[in-house]
Amino acid sequence: MLCMRLSRSLRKLGQQVEDAAAARRPDHMLRNIRWISAGVAAVALGVVVGREIRQRYKFTRRTPYDFYAHSGDQVQDVDFGVGI
Repeated sequence: MLCMRLSRSLRKLGQQVEDAAAARRPDHMLRNIRWISAGVAAVALGVVVGREIRQRYKFTRRTPYDFYAHSGDQVQDVDFGVGI
């Protein structure tokens, strides 16, 4: 008799735990998706901002060698600046 009561109690408790977990699962999943998307957005923003800062830094730190790096090269392509 005691075994049957215990069995019913455990079954009922197990059902309550499953119901609570099922009710919480979508909320938990949405929260994880929000955190992941926020992280990806932060990384993308960091890459864009970092690239822009690096380009500006490199632009202001140019040397005369950078200005005239290809000044003595023999250009094989004549189409440049002709208007074709």
